Amino acid sequence: MPGSTVTFHGGVREIGGNKLLIEDGPDRVLFDFGPSFAPRYKEFYLNFLRPRPTNPVEDLLEFDLIPRIPGLYSREALHGSDLPYEAPRIHAVFLTHAHFDHAGYLEHIDPEIPVYLGPDTKTLLDTIESSGTVRYGTHPWTLLTPGSPVRIGNIEVRPHPVDHSIPGAYGYVVHTSSGTLAYTGDFRQHGPRAELTERFLAAAAEDAPAAFVTEGTRVGPDPRRNFSEGTVRSEVDRVLQGSPDLVLGTCYPRDIDRIVTLYEAARDADRAFVVSLKTAFLLTSVAGRPGFPRVPVPGHTPDLYVYGRPKRRYYKWEEPFLDAALDADYVRTHGRRLFLMLEMMHFPELIDLRPPKDSPFIYSMSEPFSEEDLEAEVLQNWLEHFQLRKHSLHASGHCSAPELVSIAQHLRPAQTFPIHTDHPDDFHPKGTTVVSPEKGVAYPIGGT
Repeated sequence: MPGSTVTFHGGVREIGGNKLLIEDGPDRVLFDFGPSFAPRYKEFYLNFLRPRPTNPVEDLLEFDLIPRIPGLYSREALHGSDLPYEAPRIHAVFLTHAHFDHAGYLEHIDPEIPVYLGPDTKTLLDTIESSGTVRYGTHPWTLLTPGSPVRIGNIEVRPHPVDHSIPGAYGYVVHTSSGTLAYTGDFRQHGPRAELTERFLAAAAEDAPAAFVTEGTRVGPDPRRNFSEGTVRSEVDRVLQGSPDLVLGTCYPRDIDRIVTLYEAARDADRAFVVSLKTAFLLTSVAGRPGFPRVPVPGHTPDLYVYGRPKRRYYKWEEPFLDAALDADYVRTHGRRLFLMLEMMHFPELIDLRPPKDSPFIYSMSEPFSEEDLEAEVLQNWLEHFQLRKHSLHASGHCSAPELVSIAQHLRPAQTFPIHTDHPDDFHPKGTTVVSPEKGVAYPIGGT
């Protein structure tokens, strides 16, 4: 096919799983490579039922959960599959951010293919690997500089930081021989780094993109309130000031902006902020790096403590925090001076903590995408059993539908492709042709 094209191998009518392949003559560049949150994955794999580590690509190909792209996968990952190994035919992979649905399949990629990413994203990937079971493989890692172009043959990629619910997120402006494509990754306009998003959009507008690829997580039915981080802070202040007892909460464990917000709210309410061992390791790992200027550090920052839940054995990365860690007895007897963050997998600690009836529980995460969300049901069962009051206080990591419409109308590309959404057909900006992409179809950049 003449000219440059974009093919969507994931993120099509589903949340997550973005996989954009841009081709320009012999040059081929992939943007993001992770699993989706689509129900189809859960039809075959759930919890501990996962693809075999010895045959990962074979198992995922069986159910069309990973694309058949020749020259992408490592020889080891292809073991047992009917997709023959080929030397790399993809010349680079660019990541937008460190969320699992954008980076979680990197382990399967041929180790000779370079991966381009922001410095903060690389720090987070290293930390995630060190404290968990996720692996990203061995690659030639290349750190991006904001605004500095990367040329891959005929394709020039300009990275621009954007605001999202994890540090170090990027959007991209991609120049090809047929025109320019702007790709948002996941982004928002209402977060603490909103000015980054505005600069990205200004840079994209200046280059007059022929194609605009935007996430659309909140297009369609959206029960979430469009809180800013400042609104979250003021609402958390209200809850803390109104409670005479222990306050509990949960947030996405790598949303460092939210962790900082909650820590500062706790201090202003004359409470100590108590985090999990894994959060303590994350904060310690990223503190002092340029992208994390305000990160509190256990053992160094006032009123920040670690909760040491009992375990049969502790990992090496947990050991530095154990001597000063608080236990359930301490939290139970000093609750009125504490704000304890409790990840959902640690809810059995409530049996020992025994928080007083009507203690507030601040739920600072995205609302479920479906009323049938099993995790939400289990969460509610625990809260009801211990008679805790839930306060949903969250600033989404994604633009609202009206914001996305306004952005598309401002950019006025020839074509707009909504991905990372269950409802692409509900997106109706004026001044651009909206194309609801089909998986595996190559679309000319700049139209036909």
